[in-house]
Amino acid sequence: MLIVTETMAKSLIGMPEAFDAVENVFSAMARGEARNFPVVREALGHADALYGFKSGFDASAPALGLKAGGYWPGNSDKGLTNHQSTVMLVDADTGQPTALVAGNYLTAARTAAASSVSIQHLARPDARVLGMLGAGFQSMFQMRAALRQRDFERVIGWNLHPEMLANLERTAAEEGVPFKAVSLDRLGAEADVIITITSSFEAMLKAEHVSPGTHIACMGTDTVGKQEVDPRLVAAARLFADEPAQAVQLGECQHAARAGLIAEHEITPIGAVINGDAIGRRDADEITLFDGTGVGLQDLAVACRAVELAGERGMARHVDLES
Repeated sequence: MLIVTETMAKSLIGMPEAFDAVENVFSAMARGEARNFPVVREALGHADALYGFKSGFDASAPALGLKAGGYWPGNSDKGLTNHQSTVMLVDADTGQPTALVAGNYLTAARTAAASSVSIQHLARPDARVLGMLGAGFQSMFQMRAALRQRDFERVIGWNLHPEMLANLERTAAEEGVPFKAVSLDRLGAEADVIITITSSFEAMLKAEHVSPGTHIACMGTDTVGKQEVDPRLVAAARLFADEPAQAVQLGECQHAARAGLIAEHEITPIGAVINGDAIGRRDADEITLFDGTGVGLQDLAVACRAVELAGERGMARHVDLES
């Protein structure tokens, strides 16, 4: 079995590699060649943590395995990343484990890649202002990935805890793009693309905030009860998701679906747009919304690419499970 550490993963997978892996697996899902298995995600009742498993099988790769991990909100006080996870890959022909891959960095990279795939395929070509709602650890990955998909001239941001906006300002400076902290009203009025990446359980971005032609990538809601966006805004937008069935269960679409404002069949898989089997943005005034719930196949895709590159470069550690 191969072992790929966090340090190795960071050196092997950049945004281009993550983007390609995620786009390819979304395409395979839409073709019916890859499927996710039901998600297990529970509150532990300890350390305020959420813990669970995401898994799936991509026959086109082939890739089989699971990611185990979750969210520990107190980790930042301990100098650790709040999200902790590990990916195990399994030989699809024998069931034997083939690799153990550290998943913290890869989870951040694949989540950012998913929103950037949606920007590439759904945002207006002339989008120039990127709006960031949220300023935690993941937001920095999101910004870097998004800036590679359009010629953004500036970044604006809002966060419930304003002191954290320094993360966005620093990241924007490193990318050579101006940044300004703004109100929610201004963020919605000025941004051509909005990425929501918080751990909120209450809607913050409202329908009246958002201008025509905006693309919204909702990336923070991945658990029953979480919410970043007003259901009325979800209902008013053209909807896309990594996996529609999961979106209405635990994604941003869950609240609008439960209120009877939308139905699952109204959500288009982003992979169908990638494959040319469905229309993405129809005009410059349309509001598009991508519900990025996070699926196990994304984790397997980036983990498989990391293992492949680690093998090619002689970096992976080998462990003999039989001895």
